[in-house]
Amino acid sequence: MVSAPGPTSSVEETPESTGKVDSKFYEKELSRLQTELVKQQEHIRARGLRVVVLFEGRDAAGKGGAIQRITESLNPRHAHVVALPAPTEREKGQWYFQRYVAHLPGPGEMILFDRSWYNRAGVERVMGFCTDEEYEEFLRSCPEFERMLVRSGITVVKYWFSVSDTEQEKRFQKRLKEPTKRWKLSPMDLEARNRWVDFSRAKDAMFAATDIPEAPWWVVEAEVKKRARLNVMAHLLTQVPYEDLTPPAPELPPRPPVEEDYLRPPKESQHIVPDIVP
Repeated sequence: MVSAPGPTSSVEETPESTGKVDSKFYEKELSRLQTELVKQQEHIRARGLRVVVLFEGRDAAGKGGAIQRITESLNPRHAHVVALPAPTEREKGQWYFQRYVAHLPGPGEMILFDRSWYNRAGVERVMGFCTDEEYEEFLRSCPEFERMLVRSGITVVKYWFSVSDTEQEKRFQKRLKEPTKRWKLSPMDLEARNRWVDFSRAKDAMFAATDIPEAPWWVVEAEVKKRARLNVMAHLLTQVPYEDLTPPAPELPPRPPVEEDYLRPPKESQHIVPDIVP
């Protein structure tokens, strides 16, 4: 079994781990950690465990890249990423946590929230999308909601990706120059860029109210993306102790001979994707 370390108390806004990661080390360690995550997933599936992992932090802090590296080798039947859009008018009138409850894991599943119910403590609070009363009620009820999840047998892991304003600005500028990443910059992101201190205050208040023993906040120093990815993957492995339940590789018997009376249709009768590779 892998055991978990003690809780962290780091909530600094300026990360300390800024050293670049050697590319060969990164690729080797990434492969090793992804293999361990597959083992952990098999343990979760076989034991019928239920795991929720929340990814929060500044825009461009590297949450999406970390989630992608965590999940790319996992079985998508048992590991799902949830990234909800803005609530509909009907959802706005529901109990606040209701639309998130619908995505909680069943037995043997891990659910990764790319932003979660903490939207209310962050963007909704700063941008004025909720009332003061709704915000205060969230800070009161969120710890009880999470304690209820834990009492029901769900493991709740919460990550905050911490990045400096200088590094965030560099990533915003890079997104502007790359067409494949420009979709990541929404008008909301640009407005949030102008409210750095407001978001800092909101994060501090959120931590003060919701950093509970049953589901503590874990801060990921995200100034260097590769370092952050390896660190969060290694840490996630400690949050759900697991045994290596990897099934043995099956023996493949010889393939049966092709039936002589089968004739493959001519390729000319099919729509073939053009080969554009030189």
